[in-house]
Amino acid sequence: MKSREPKLLDRVREAIRTRHYSHRTEEAYVAWIRRFIVFHGKRHPRDLGAAEVSAFVLSLAAWCQRVDTEPGAERRLVPL
Repeated sequence: MKSREPKLLDRVREAIRTRHYSHRTEEAYVAWIRRFIVFHGKRHPRDLGAAEVSAFVLSLAAWCQRVDTEPGAERRLVPL
């Protein structure tokens, strides 16, 4: 039987734990990585580049501007 390589988020968790980061930091990192993956249609980050990172960051900036200007906009963010 072939041994499978650990999944991306499991590798991230392991790296964070090796560095003795707090549990909350681990949760935050994993959540942001998951948001990035979902934003790009569940494509693996190894298949994405600078343009996709830029698109994700720009979408966050646009969302932040809406939150600042629209009452109740912050409640529309769907947590993962």
